[in-house]
This record gives sequence, structure tokens and C-alpha cells, in this order.
Amino acid sequence: MASPSLERREKGAGKSEFRNQKPKPENQDESELLTVPDGWKEPAFSKEDNPRGLLEESSFATLFPKYREAYLKECWPLVQKALNEHHVNATLDLIEGSMTVCTTKKTFDPYIIIRARDLIKLLARSVSFEQAVRILQDDVACDIIKIGSLVRNKERFVKRRQRLIGPKGSTLKALELLTNCYIMVQGNTVSAIGPFSGLKEVRKVVLDTMKNIHPIYNIKSLMIKRELAKDSELRSQSWERFLPQFKHKNVNKRKEPKKKTVKKEYTPFPPPQPESQIDKELASGEYFLKANQKKRQKMEAIKAKQAEAISKKQEERNKAFIPPKEKPIVKPKEASTETKIDVASIKEKVKKAKNKKLGALTAEEIALKMEADEKKKKKKK
Repeated sequence: MASPSLERREKGAGKSEFRNQKPKPENQDESELLTVPDGWKEPAFSKEDNPRGLLEESSFATLFPKYREAYLKECWPLVQKALNEHHVNATLDLIEGSMTVCTTKKTFDPYIIIRARDLIKLLARSVSFEQAVRILQDDVACDIIKIGSLVRNKERFVKRRQRLIGPKGSTLKALELLTNCYIMVQGNTVSAIGPFSGLKEVRKVVLDTMKNIHPIYNIKSLMIKRELAKDSELRSQSWERFLPQFKHKNVNKRKEPKKKTVKKEYTPFPPPQPESQIDKELASGEYFLKANQKKRQKMEAIKAKQAEAISKKQEERNKAFIPPKEKPIVKPKEASTETKIDVASIKEKVKKAKNKKLGALTAEEIALKMEADEKKKKKKK
């Protein structure tokens, strides 16, 4: 039997639990609970949240290519300054070609070492310091997409990578504006820095481009999604009816074979049994011949083939000595009487031209000039 004092305590505990339970709002929508209010930001992680610091030191290292050495040498003081604000040490080893980041006793943020690791990774992948340092912010993340192993053919890989960049970087710029991310295409990797939602879209577009899906299709759907997100009523609805449905079309036709095999009509009866060598010999009468006679026949057949081959070769050789057919000589046609030239009339014209001085007037022109002069004289009188 339980004592009455214990029963009272249990009843009291039950009452206190009931009091602490907050009343659930009855008319609250699920979409309101799922959506984040505009302008809300997660509070920054401060030293007050972790006053005792970290128990163990953590470190990450990454290698960088030779061509990045000069740039890293220049910007390394800025990298150290940015990491020292979060109490993280950074070292650059030019002999090994590596960068290392490690926590200290003063480090209070446990996740800052992961962000520092991402910072040195981005610097190694040719991202500028101004963009890479943004990764230390809480609302910014990064994604390094490896595209080198997605396409086997080198020429095809270069073409698809160039398609992602676009003419004068226009496709990449459009992606950056739609996803609010900074994108850097370098070698076999694509580095992206921005919000989590934007990084998800960037990865999808990059992988689709390497699978031979043009980025313009994804850009078009992203633009539609951007406009739909502005409407508060459509947030909880499906957007599939608004998004374009692109079907894959194989433009290249299948190459037809040179030799087409025509299928024979089906017959239930099996094909006739082929004749054996003995049957053929029996039909021709060779079966009953002696060995000497068979041998003689074979030799005759071989000689006949050789004679044919020799005659063909002789004909080919004689072709070089056969003269080509000459074209028939065409006789010139006699000039018709209608088109004959009158030589006498031409001679007379030439004589007249010789007697006449260059620039001299004709008899008619002289007479007209004389008349004009006489009229002028009469007018003056």
C-alpha cells in the first residue's frame, strides 16, 4: 500500500505539469509555422554562449597549385587578420605548397574551424580573398562541385564547361543574379559561395549542364520561380503547372546499315538438308574416278584459272599502248556574202579623215557660223 503523503506528491506533480503546458493555438495554419518571417535572422554565436572554450585543438590543411603561390603570398596577411578575429591560427607553407588552419585556447565557436577550412579550400580553387572571406559569415555557405569525372571525352568536357560560362560570361552572370551566389569555374571544379537555397540551385544547373542539358532551360525555370515566390498565395501551392516542361529530343538520326537484311517469310517446314561432299561427287560422277584422274582434273582446273588471270593482266598492260581516239577536225565555215566587208568604202572614209584637220569644222557648220556673224554686224549698225 502506498502512503498518503506519496499520493499527495504525485497529485501535486500532475497539477504542476498541467499548469506548465501552454495552450495550443487552434486556428493556426501549418504554412505559417513552416515559413520564416521576413527579416528574421539567427542570433550570432558569442563568447557568452561558450565561455569555457574548446577542449581539444582541431586543424585542417589543404594543398594549393603552383600558380596560386604569388597571390596567396600577397593576401596571406589579410587572411591571418580575418581568422585572428575568431581566434584561429593560419600558416602558409610555400615549400610543401599547403595551407593550414587550427584552433587556439581562446577559440569559443566550435564551427568556425569548418568555415576556416572552407576559406583555404576556396583560396586554393582560384577564388579571390574578397569573396572567400564571406564564408566566415553565419548566413553564407560554399559548395565546391567536382565536374572533371562527369564527362570522359576531353573535347566534350571543355565545350560543356564553356557552355556553363556562356559568351563573355553572360550565362554565369545570369546564374549569379538568380541564385545570389558567387560562382567561379576553374579547371575541374566549380566553386559557389552564397545562401543555402542558391547553392542547391547552382549544383543542379552545373550537373545538368555536364549531362548535356543546356543551362538556359534551368535559368528560365529559375526566373519563373523568382516571380512566383513574390506571390504570397502561391507559396503553399505546387508550381509544376507554371514551370516549362522540356522534352529531350534526339536530333541525330540513327545511321542505317549499308546491307539491309530482308526477313524471309515464315514457313512451318524446315529448310532442305544441304548436300554433302559425297552427294555432290556422286551427282558429277567424280566419286567413281580414280585418284590419278581426280588429281589430273584438279591440275587442269588450276591451270585454267592461271591462264584466265594471265590473260587479264596482259589486257591491262596492253591498255597503255592503245592510242586515244582523236577528235574529228572541224573545217572553218566560209563567210557569207551578207556579212562581207566593203573595203573600198572604208578606204574613202580614211582618205577624207586624213585631209581633214583635227578639230576643223564641216562645211555646214562653217556656213551657219558665217550667217550668225552677219546678223550680229547688222544689229550693231
